[in-house]
Amino acid sequence: MISEWLRMDGYYCTNNYKTDYQFKEPVTAWDESSPYAHWRNRNDNQPFFAVFNFTETHESGLFEPYGFREIETRHYHSGDRNYNWKNKGDAHANNRMAEAETPVHLSKDTKFNIPSYLPDTDLVRQDMWKLYNNIAEMDRQVGAVLKQLEDDGLLDNTIIFFYGDHGGPLPREKRLIYDSGLNTPMIIRFPKKMHAGTKDNQLISFVDFAPTLLSLTGKKPKSYMQGQAFLGAYKAKERYYIHAAADRFDAETDVIRAVRDKQFKYIRNYRPEQGYYLPITYRERIPTMQELLRLRDEGKLNEHQSQWFRENKPVEELFDCWVDPYELNNLAKNPEYQEKLKELSAEMDRWLSTVGDIPDLPEEDLIKKLWKGTDTQPKTAAPNISNQSGNISISCDTEGASIGYKIIKRGEEAPASWEVYQNVINLPEGATLLIKAHRIGYTASETIQIK
Repeated sequence: MISEWLRMDGYYCTNNYKTDYQFKEPVTAWDESSPYAHWRNRNDNQPFFAVFNFTETHESGLFEPYGFREIETRHYHSGDRNYNWKNKGDAHANNRMAEAETPVHLSKDTKFNIPSYLPDTDLVRQDMWKLYNNIAEMDRQVGAVLKQLEDDGLLDNTIIFFYGDHGGPLPREKRLIYDSGLNTPMIIRFPKKMHAGTKDNQLISFVDFAPTLLSLTGKKPKSYMQGQAFLGAYKAKERYYIHAAADRFDAETDVIRAVRDKQFKYIRNYRPEQGYYLPITYRERIPTMQELLRLRDEGKLNEHQSQWFRENKPVEELFDCWVDPYELNNLAKNPEYQEKLKELSAEMDRWLSTVGDIPDLPEEDLIKKLWKGTDTQPKTAAPNISNQSGNISISCDTEGASIGYKIIKRGEEAPASWEVYQNVINLPEGATLLIKAHRIGYTASETIQIK
């Protein structure tokens, strides 16, 4: 994980607190990952990399009964371990304020522009109000964290990235490969407001974040990283295309790939016999989703709204995202756009080959490929240990494994976090050494203890 590279360079790395990685992280990932993780827990003058997740605008924030998540109040308390949110600290999404006690940040009479792929009904407008009320609360939470930076004298010595993790939370947004599901907000604040008010129009993808982070710390991005740095000492040449993929959504699956330049998007559907809409149980708790299904069943959706519920999909789709931002008018068979179709189709083939993506590969075969042809998740090899008069060297036969260790000094408690192994360890007399190796995608090794 990128945080390990930063930890090896002396950064104090924290995550507060969501960890939806789709894999089990190694113990070396963070100095702390919890609802109390904060840069204020680091050593004096230690550089830091701190991640704060603001989940108030998650799609679950549209569920009924409506109310802000109690755990989100943590952002106002700057890592104070004595603070506990209501209901005994339950972090579950269902631990919410009652609607009567939930702050109202904007008038319920606020008028909204409803996108044409959603019906303009009272229920949809209510969900839109909830969405923007959640955004207003999230904005206050972000402001609280920035105020903590300012109070610590760090605001003008810190690069701040603010971004979403996908498109909007309403139906036909999150999980879809249209811009409504892919396009995310991003704001970067540099020390002393450098470049304030400027807009960067280059094409940026989430795979660019890791190399950009390394570049900003003066480190060359790793050759195996798929993305490229868009800032810093190793800023790359602006790209012409970005790419996207969609496969599994909870219990439902599809196989879709996309490539986009600044104006056009090309989509390839590998399951054209399958409709776009998938009955995802979690999403169907959103009242707007329930409204869409009701109106669909009653035959009351218009052409734009009913497109999502088509029984099948075209193999290829092409959209002019400047003229048609909601991607409703497929140009793939339009004679005027055949050159653009060929260009983007060829770029998709190049990308799939470069990253080793085989869209038609069944999930069970993909897992076997990751697990070296077996049906059982591999286990990280036990660390190899050489102890020369208390000078301990460690290695692991599993390629790509992270090695973590803890030194427990005589008469003291074990440290809360694991250190990333880099160099020979000189074990103090009477101390105990704990060692663990873990490659992402494998199970971790057993913990080895040396006294």
